[in-house]
Amino acid sequence: MKKVLVLCTGNSCRSQMAEGYLRHFSNQQFEVYSAGVETHGLNPKAVTCMLQDGIDISMHTSNLVDEYKHLHFDYVLSVCDHAAERCPVFPSSAIRLHHDFNDPSKVQGTAEAIDQAFIATRTAIKTYCEQLAQGILNLEG
Repeated sequence: MKKVLVLCTGNSCRSQMAEGYLRHFSNQQFEVYSAGVETHGLNPKAVTCMLQDGIDISMHTSNLVDEYKHLHFDYVLSVCDHAAERCPVFPSSAIRLHHDFNDPSKVQGTAEAIDQAFIATRTAIKTYCEQLAQGILNLEG
């Protein structure tokens, strides 16, 4: 089983969404973790947004990347530039991937504007994770 680590700044939103989608699109064939260079707690709006698409991340936890230094990862995916710049070096041959997604938790304005930002980010992450999971599964399979 391939191990995948998804990194973000606070492990509260984008990395949590990506973890949920990678688990879903890999049909549980990946062991997926997410972490941050900091921990900000699980964002409730991310949980709600993902539930609207049928993915439950409510039991996820916000973890520091250092908690996983002892694990060997096959893939390390950073989902924001800040995490990519601060990501520690893992003592493995993990394939490093990066895609900077907009942070919907930084959007200010009306409730509708904030909801739309979460949906837009969720859609972008969903598309990326579906393609990534299929690519990995095709390579491995």
